[in-house]
Amino acid sequence: MKDRMVKQIVVWMLVFVSLLLLVRSFNNISLEQQIDYSSFKRSLREGKVTEVSVRADIIKGVLKGTDGKDVQFKTIPLPDPKLVEELEIYKVQKYNGETDRTWWPMILQNLVYVLIFWFVFWVLLIRPMQGGGKQALSFGRSKAKLQSAKKVKVTFADVAGCEEVKEELREIIEFLKEPAKFQKLGGKIPKGVLLYGAPGTGKTLLAKAVAGEAGVPFFSSSGSEFVEMFVGVGASRVRDLFEQGRKSAPCLLFVDEIDAVGRHRFAGFGGGHDEREQTLNQLLVEMDGFDTKEGVIMIAATNRPDVLDPALLRPGRFDRQVIIPMPDLKGREDILKVHTRSVKIGEDVDVSIIARRTPGFVGADLANLVNEAALLAARKNKSAVGMKELEEAIERLIAGPERKSRMISDKEKKVVAYHESGHALVAKLIPGSDPLHKVSIIPRGPALGYTLQLPLEDRYLMSREEILNRVTVLLGGRTAEELVFNEVTSGAQDDFAKATAMVQKMVTEFGMSENLGPIAFRKKESEIFLGRDIMAQHREYSEKTAELIDSEVKRIIVGCASRAKSILNSNSDKLKILAEKLMEKEILEIDEINLLLGFPPEKRDFARSVPQPENRSSEKAVSPAPAINPLPQPAT
Repeated sequence: MKDRMVKQIVVWMLVFVSLLLLVRSFNNISLEQQIDYSSFKRSLREGKVTEVSVRADIIKGVLKGTDGKDVQFKTIPLPDPKLVEELEIYKVQKYNGETDRTWWPMILQNLVYVLIFWFVFWVLLIRPMQGGGKQALSFGRSKAKLQSAKKVKVTFADVAGCEEVKEELREIIEFLKEPAKFQKLGGKIPKGVLLYGAPGTGKTLLAKAVAGEAGVPFFSSSGSEFVEMFVGVGASRVRDLFEQGRKSAPCLLFVDEIDAVGRHRFAGFGGGHDEREQTLNQLLVEMDGFDTKEGVIMIAATNRPDVLDPALLRPGRFDRQVIIPMPDLKGREDILKVHTRSVKIGEDVDVSIIARRTPGFVGADLANLVNEAALLAARKNKSAVGMKELEEAIERLIAGPERKSRMISDKEKKVVAYHESGHALVAKLIPGSDPLHKVSIIPRGPALGYTLQLPLEDRYLMSREEILNRVTVLLGGRTAEELVFNEVTSGAQDDFAKATAMVQKMVTEFGMSENLGPIAFRKKESEIFLGRDIMAQHREYSEKTAELIDSEVKRIIVGCASRAKSILNSNSDKLKILAEKLMEKEILEIDEINLLLGFPPEKRDFARSVPQPENRSSEKAVSPAPAINPLPQPAT
């Protein structure tokens, strides 16, 4: 790197010297007229010479031309001791002498000019281009940021909620610390480790923790940094990244969002020799070529492993593929303890209860939750973050901020109250449904009202009866509107969309239809990858089967709607009491609902919890049960 910098400085110095000499050569192009000495003496005697500058090697001056204009001249002098007397005699207006010029003052003057030019160009042009990794003269240099072992202060103590993953990565740390332990048995450490999982699960944090635990340099870069508009730049940067890694071995090379450069080759509509594919080819060559004995290990992270090129995932490149799961109850509690270290927490805060109230949250969600609670506490001028602020932050993240300033007419408010009361009453009266937590008709986000339910525990499997219970709860809002007002509104649009999606999965994916049997009629839904899926035929059944599927979906939804109607008809008095109280107070907690309707109080200590948000698990994560979460319910 130093040799390259020295060469660049030398090149620029030569350029500037050449430029300076060129400029001075133009300056030295004289406009003076060359005359012989006799002509000079003749003009002097005629009184035409007005100015004279005498030097040992040349005489310069100004004389009157034939047209009366001043003409600059120069001539080579001859030995003439009476020249000064003649200048006096013929009344030359101005005459003087000059000292001889030697080579040393000329070199010194030129050197000063060179240094001035170099300083100006370095400050105004070269230094800004080289700052921040934007070296205009070295496009092929890798933009990976080197963090020394002393600067990487993240360790496994800062990572929680994924103990199994940390155990998988401890082998990498042991190899970087004691490579002889594995080499003496003939074992080879994986060349590459691919971390994949839902966004926010801590993939980048885990990579930093591995470097911090091993105490080795850590090169961090992003997949998008390799791809440029210039052909061949990405491949050059890949080569430079691995070259830097070999020089700093043992070390870790981390590439975040590797799907930006590692997608399927020849999967688009362009040719097969575009910049991204050349970069991927170079990455494949480098990973296949470097030896694990060098102590260079590559870690990559992505949340789209399904679009990566198979050659990148084969053994010998990314030997180990580690999924980062969404944290369970214990994991969420540990993550909350990590994020609350730097926040002043009140004595009433119990992180285990907050963990129970946040099923489905990943590490980034929990970090945002603690931060939102701290902001709410600061807004209220409190000295510490209390349980109330954490609860409010949970609802804010799930349903959005409250919109108390939104004006709603009394008629619409009554419709929303009965709609949400229908959801709440059906959820309360159906055996085996998720416990009710809160009902509100205060607008939050896009919803005019919402009903919150809580799963008793983290769910990985869901029975047919449980799905039907959720669909029945979703349809309870529209059913209540029909029973009370004998008309319907557009507030159940989102309820119908969620109910239909659940039932379609029951029929086509989960094999829960009695009429169609245990058959999967469509593939698992995922994002379309251009070039691979654009021409794929997802429908693999006949038109007759499609009609059966539609009729079965309709039959199940209509049956759930009839069940909700039967429940609300039998408890119309409770529906009216709940709706009127909701219009009065706008928010009802589960304890108030139980007391109002005569139900026994909740015995669970986490009955005041809130539901999980939409599942954002990775495409390869094994999830046999549907990620169904119908609430909070928007009534818009």
